[in-house]
Amino acid sequence: MSTNRVAEVHRVTSESDVTVRLDLDGTGASEISTGIGFYDHMLTALSKHSLVDLEVTTIGDVEVDGHHSIEDTAIAIGQGLASALGDKRGIARFGDAIVPLDEALAQCVVDVAGRPYAVVTGEPEAQVYARIGGTQPLYAGSMTRHVFESLALNAGLCVHLTLLAGREPHHIVEAQFKAFARALRRAIEPDPRVTGIPSTKGAL
Repeated sequence: MSTNRVAEVHRVTSESDVTVRLDLDGTGASEISTGIGFYDHMLTALSKHSLVDLEVTTIGDVEVDGHHSIEDTAIAIGQGLASALGDKRGIARFGDAIVPLDEALAQCVVDVAGRPYAVVTGEPEAQVYARIGGTQPLYAGSMTRHVFESLALNAGLCVHLTLLAGREPHHIVEAQFKAFARALRRAIEPDPRVTGIPSTKGAL
């Protein structure tokens, strides 16, 4: 297994300029600046609870909306995860977690499968219309599914994220991000008993 599981991604479009640096074997240190305060808070939590060191700088067309910056940042993080994971030799591969935040409860299962898929369920109908944050642009509740779809697609992850309970929009999103972080942490961690690629096919 590689001892240098780090990556840097610089992704530029007409809508955003995103730089991501990450270290899978970090301590959860982060420096996050996306232009969307609540999203910064969520990515900080993702780093903290996954133990993935994460640096993100996003400059986007937030005068239009936060949508492009949020989604493009998730794409770049996913690409960074894929690069840092390499051939996935020696990892646990599967991870799961259930995380509460007051009345909210989220469950996430991650498979570093190489076959991207994302299922995000359980959110109350009103969550799609929620606007969360203290400063403009606000984070749209509808974006959470986009974030995890973009991460899964670009990192080669199968993600099942289920909200089991929740009423307050901030708590719902934070529980979702933390559950994903803890599941990811377990899935990507080295397993000393795995000597090769954890698949009967010999590739992930």
